[in-house]
Amino acid sequence: MEILDYAFMQRALIAALIVGITAPAIGIYLVQRRQALMGDGIGHVALTGVGLGFLLNTSPVWVATAVAVAGSVVMELIRWYGRTRGDLALAMLFYGGMAGGVMLMNLSDAGSNANLGTYLFGSITTVSPQDMTTIYVLAALVLAITVGLRRQLFAVCQDEEFARVTGLPVRLLNLLVAVTAAVTVTVAMRVVGLLLVSALMVIPVAAAQQISRSFAVTFATAVAIGVAVTVTGTTTSYYVDVPSGATIVLFAIGLFVVFTALAAPLAKKRARAAAQTSRGCTLEVPGSRGATDDVSVAG
Repeated sequence: MEILDYAFMQRALIAALIVGITAPAIGIYLVQRRQALMGDGIGHVALTGVGLGFLLNTSPVWVATAVAVAGSVVMELIRWYGRTRGDLALAMLFYGGMAGGVMLMNLSDAGSNANLGTYLFGSITTVSPQDMTTIYVLAALVLAITVGLRRQLFAVCQDEEFARVTGLPVRLLNLLVAVTAAVTVTVAMRVVGLLLVSALMVIPVAAAQQISRSFAVTFATAVAIGVAVTVTGTTTSYYVDVPSGATIVLFAIGLFVVFTALAAPLAKKRARAAAQTSRGCTLEVPGSRGATDDVSVAG
C-alpha cells in the first residue's frame, strides 16, 4: 500500500491504533461515573502544559502530561470537597487552562497559530519518533491500569458506597481514574486534538452500549470501535486531505448512529424473548385447590 511507504504515515497509523485502544479503555469508566465530559476539561488544562513546554523549550507532551495530571487531581479534590461551589471552581479551572495555554504559546519563541492548531485539533502526520516513544510509555501505563484493575475500577464506578463497604480504597481508585484519564488525553492530543479527545473516550463506549449489556463485551466492543474509527479516519485523512481529528470523530459518530439503529430491533427481540419466558412460567398459590397443593414454577 502506498500509505505505508512513508515513515510519517507508519507512525501516524501506529499512533492512531494505540489511541483507538486507550481512549475507550478509560472512557468506559468515565461514562460509568457519569463524567463523560471530564476528558474535555482535562484537555483545556493540558493546553497550559503544551504552552509551558514551548516556553521552556522542552517536550510539550511530557509537560502537558504533568500539568494534566495535576489538573485531574485538583478536579477530583473539587468533586470531593467542592459541594455547591464545585461547578464554578471547575469552570474557572477549565477556562483558565485554555487561556493560560494560549498565552504561554504566544509568549514562546516557537509558538504560532499553526502550532496551537495542531494540539487543539490534532495533526497526526506530524507525530515524531520522540512522540512515539512517549505514546508507547503512556499507553502502556493506561492499559496496565484499565485492564489490570478493571474489577476494582468497575466496582467503584458502579457503586461507590458498595465498593467502600467491601473494603476497596474508593478515593484512591477514583483518583487513579482521573489521573489515567489525564494521561490518555496527552496520549491522544496529537491524533485527535485536545478539543476532540473527549469524543473518542465517550462515543465508542456509547455506541457499544447500544448493543451490549455486559461490561466485558462493552469494553471489548468499544475498543474495537475505537481502533476502527482511528485507523479508518487516519487513512481517509491521508487520501482525501482532510483533518485527521475531525475525520475520526465524525466516523465515530457515524458508527454510533448505525449501532443505535441496530439496537432497536435487538431490544424488541429481547423483549419478545422475555415475554415468552414469562408466559412459560406458571405460579400456583397454595390452598387454591386443596391443602396438598405446592408452589411450582415450570418453564
